[in-house]
Amino acid sequence: MRHILQKTALLAGLALTLGGVASCSKDGSGILLFSVEDDKALGEKVAAQTDSTFRAKGQLLEAGSNPQAYAALNKIVLRVLNSGKIQYRNEFPWDVKIIKDDQTQNAFATPGGHIYVYSGLIKYLDDETQLAGVLGHEIAHADRRHTSRQLQQQYGISVLLSLVLGDNQSTLVDVVGSLGQLKFSRDYETEADAYSVEYLNGTNYYACDGAAGFFIKTQNDGQASPPEFLSTHPNPGNRVQSIQAKADELNCRNRTAGSNDFNQLKGAL
Repeated sequence: MRHILQKTALLAGLALTLGGVASCSKDGSGILLFSVEDDKALGEKVAAQTDSTFRAKGQLLEAGSNPQAYAALNKIVLRVLNSGKIQYRNEFPWDVKIIKDDQTQNAFATPGGHIYVYSGLIKYLDDETQLAGVLGHEIAHADRRHTSRQLQQQYGISVLLSLVLGDNQSTLVDVVGSLGQLKFSRDYETEADAYSVEYLNGTNYYACDGAAGFFIKTQNDGQASPPEFLSTHPNPGNRVQSIQAKADELNCRNRTAGSNDFNQLKGAL
């Protein structure tokens, strides 16, 4: 009975929203019909299904099975999250998990602040600042609610709400399969790059153009197309310039952070 009442109330709220009371999101361009609470609820569903999917493949690295890796990774993530620049720092649960796949250089974020990073990306990167820059980019997609907007555009608000209610398992599996290949708009990618700079600057530890270091590495290694999560518009060369210009504006490019936690993380994998 309680479930039915909750479902009725949610659908009634959706009707009101679609009837004209939807407002522009406070954190970026575009209309987002999802509330922050919806973001969190959808994120829990998607993260649980993501865990289940990769666990079934034997690819989810459980924290209990490799505490050294997670201890090191969490230190890096917490520096970014505690930068003072995360809008939903206290609203979203914010966790990060490792997918064991050395052939894939990728990372992605669910709604509500659940971050996934592939072991192949960690092993590919050269230093801790590059990883912090990439993580900052993914954190920005969740914190600026890009992922929710993109999923809303792709699936529609009614489908997403059905996922929150647990009524559409097959679509939930499809959403999980699409997360690593979401095609964010030029504006969303540019914004995520810029906020990665802001976040790293707020750490007072990392050189804030860490994401640019990743792009430069892929270009120097002859990768015509960088991994999916950083491969959309604008092109990598332009993105390096934009990231470095933002970093110069904030005067935070010249920091030299150590890579102790990063080296421990790579060693544990």
